[in-house]
Amino acid sequence: MAPRVIFLLLAASALQAEDAESLFVRRVWPLFQEKCLACHGNDEKKIKADYDMRTLESAIKGGESGVKALVPGKPDESPLYLASTRKHDDWEPMPPKEADQLKSEQLAWIKEWIAGGAPWPDEAKRNAIAKASADKWSAEDGITVKVKGALTPEWANRRYKPESLWGYQPVKKPVLSAQSSVHPVDALLAVKEPAPEADARTLIRRATFDLTGLPPTPEEVAAFESDWSDVSDRSDAWLRLINRLLESPHYGERMARHWLDVVRYADSSGFANDYERGNAWRYRDYVVRSFNADKPFDQFIVAQIAGDEMQESDAGTPARKDAASAGKSARITPDSELLIATGFLRMGPWELTGMEVAKVARQRFLDDVTNSVGETFLAHSLQCARCHDHKFDPVPTHDYYSMQACFATTQLTEREAPFLKSENTSGFEEKKYLEARRAEHLAVLKALDEKLLRNASKWLAEKKIDPAKWNAAVAQAKQGGGKNAKKGFSDVFGAARQILTKQGLPEDQYPPKLVGFEPQDFGNERVARKGLERLKWEMERYEPYAFSVYNGVTIPMVNVYQPLRMPGDRMKNGELEQTAILGGGDPFSPTTKVKPGVLSATSQISNLEFQIAEGVEGRRTALAKWIASKNNPLTTRTIVNRLWLWHFGQAIAGNPNNFGSTGKKPTHPELLDFLAATLVEKGWSVKEMHRLIMTSAAYRRTSFPTRSKPDELENSSYVTFTPRRLMAEELRDAMLSITGELNPTLGCIPNRPEINIEVAMQPRMVMGTFAAAWVPNPLPQQRHRRSLYALKIRGLRDPFMEVFNEPAPDFSCEAREVSTVTPQVFSLFNGQASYDRALALANRVLKEKAADPISRVFELTFGRKPAADEKAACTTHWQQMEVKQAQTSFSKPKQPLEVRREAVEENTGEKFSFQEKLPGYADFVPDLQPADCDAKTRALADVCLVLLNSNEFAYLY
Repeated sequence: MAPRVIFLLLAASALQAEDAESLFVRRVWPLFQEKCLACHGNDEKKIKADYDMRTLESAIKGGESGVKALVPGKPDESPLYLASTRKHDDWEPMPPKEADQLKSEQLAWIKEWIAGGAPWPDEAKRNAIAKASADKWSAEDGITVKVKGALTPEWANRRYKPESLWGYQPVKKPVLSAQSSVHPVDALLAVKEPAPEADARTLIRRATFDLTGLPPTPEEVAAFESDWSDVSDRSDAWLRLINRLLESPHYGERMARHWLDVVRYADSSGFANDYERGNAWRYRDYVVRSFNADKPFDQFIVAQIAGDEMQESDAGTPARKDAASAGKSARITPDSELLIATGFLRMGPWELTGMEVAKVARQRFLDDVTNSVGETFLAHSLQCARCHDHKFDPVPTHDYYSMQACFATTQLTEREAPFLKSENTSGFEEKKYLEARRAEHLAVLKALDEKLLRNASKWLAEKKIDPAKWNAAVAQAKQGGGKNAKKGFSDVFGAARQILTKQGLPEDQYPPKLVGFEPQDFGNERVARKGLERLKWEMERYEPYAFSVYNGVTIPMVNVYQPLRMPGDRMKNGELEQTAILGGGDPFSPTTKVKPGVLSATSQISNLEFQIAEGVEGRRTALAKWIASKNNPLTTRTIVNRLWLWHFGQAIAGNPNNFGSTGKKPTHPELLDFLAATLVEKGWSVKEMHRLIMTSAAYRRTSFPTRSKPDELENSSYVTFTPRRLMAEELRDAMLSITGELNPTLGCIPNRPEINIEVAMQPRMVMGTFAAAWVPNPLPQQRHRRSLYALKIRGLRDPFMEVFNEPAPDFSCEAREVSTVTPQVFSLFNGQASYDRALALANRVLKEKAADPISRVFELTFGRKPAADEKAACTTHWQQMEVKQAQTSFSKPKQPLEVRREAVEENTGEKFSFQEKLPGYADFVPDLQPADCDAKTRALADVCLVLLNSNEFAYLY
């Protein structure tokens, strides 16, 4: 063979060997570590099948079979490869679990490596090869992210595509031409052939619903149309409208509805023990006030996570530099406000009953609050890292428990917090209905106590036991009031038994517990006793307590049967929790202890540092400040992405709660960064972001495409404005608004609107007994408040709200779904509430003595006058229906004053029943009824009902 040919062959062989070495370092060795070494090398004492894969020699040698497992250069003769294919008859499939089987690409790596001679460089050479190839491999495979405490080296060295880490990258505000007159939002959207601007009526309706959740009045529409008609002043006219809406007190209500979706607001605790959270409403109203005051969003974050720590440190919420320079107080948030704000930490469902383990319930709270903070402020669902290092994102389990450690000293409580002047505390008179229920329960228990005393006398007589000692004990118990101090009700019989027990009298010498009770008595006793317990939470609604937290040791608890109070000494009689990584997320399997911390990936990618606070106090403050840092790219991007979604119905990054690898990537990353940077520049002002977004041409475009062949994706590419259906709350509130029934009062205790009567009366179990039936507020002005204020019970959903996609409050809602299903027509067209609104609208118009009632109905409903054919059709229908209505008679419905409940008593297994009184209905004033109206009004109501069911009313264009 010629020397030149031999040289070329040797060079090719050397090149192949070098490629095989790199392949081993880059692919094969990490694959062995991930899939094989757990059984074949990591623990020398537990090597399975006697096959050791730590070195080339042992890998070639094989295991129990005595057959060489690896034949360099011959993959088809190497059992190592053949077993990995899972298709060879002579070798058991490896890895043994089907879920762990190798992908075709991974099999190809092993085959190619063996074919290349199966080189196995030592650790030093592996490191050298990896270092020399780092840049090339990073460009091809992604980059490694330095994190703390990864459970395995393989996970720590895992590579991520740069585009998957977009959320962690520092925010970079794009540079726009200073000379350009194009709005920055429009410049960054760069829409080609955009649709034209919408008309004035469409724009005011769009903006008013977006910023207040209510429709504009006909007078507001007319005024804006007049303002808009001056073409030279349109920009100023539009800005004046936006500013007016931002100053409306209803702006805070609208934004609160969005925010409460995210944080899962509810007025009850959920699960099987769905008791009411009497004072959760104060957090809801805090959110309304915060948005109305344009509280800087970074302060809004810190207050919700650590408001109580700020209150106790006497730091308050720091004022801005400009406020300080103007001589304003550095403490601008009252103490109660700070305590109320931390209700955010307790928004998730939670319970502790005697049927579960307290440590499990405690861990459930810690897991919930850790994940909630991640989703709400950082767009990261952290629960994926609870049991193992995150499968897709650079979030090790260590980081999950480090963040959880920030809450390890956080305890649940209802804290004293005097009502603020800014809080609406009207309506507390309704407490009398709860007092009536309480009196009823006490009367039942008193009657049962008297029955037990009678039964006791019979028992003593039957047993021929001298009643003297028993009678003396009864007299002593009555003298003491016969009150059970813990339960708060008459219990002379039980108190007498306790007296004799303490005296040491043998048990067979005095009546047994619940002597002579019948199944009905067992049931009634339980209903009354549990009803009193449940009322403790409901009564809390009218007391100056905040649904809040405090820092201290974890006090042992078996169950929770009344609102929690903060102990005098927070560091006594409990456990100072030491957070550790929990094996499999099990609170009884702690492993490595961790310190309070945050997402460690951010320190490498964004150079965002965290000041650790390891004491009992200050942990949440440190976490909150890290989240609210102007340099935290996750936080700023998360909130502006939500704001964009709330305006356009679609987010720039498609999963507002998930900026990780599995979330949708931003469609316009530069726009997202521009908004995030601008938010900080504008002092974290949310209202300034509304102005910026809404003054863009993209926001003002028509919803209707003008191209002859419209692009299927033109809505998502912002060529047009995407229409949206009104949210469930907007539908109800809009109807109340145009009928003139809406009570615009801000805040206060939850109200109870009318809901479907069958749902309202359905039996529902809470705390081992029946929950109270849903009884609406007695007066229309109480019932007809904004839907935001309706009592939100996790276990009792309003069917109207539910069918129009109101989210359940158990999980954070990143974006409302919009479905179109048949039950919606039954709710909106056939539902009692819709007809009541139609009747009220007809009555309003006729009472106003409008010259043209049909035109007035159109103005109120759509903000415009009807076209000639619309008016003709509606007039004809009105006339036809008046004839039919004149032949129809109506009676007024009667309200139920009680409802019968039937159940099986758990102690005896016997059936029992009782009548639940409904005292709220005794004072009930119904809405306008058909029996109250003439045929003309009822007929016009039929026309109104049609308009309320139209797309023009139900959709924003």
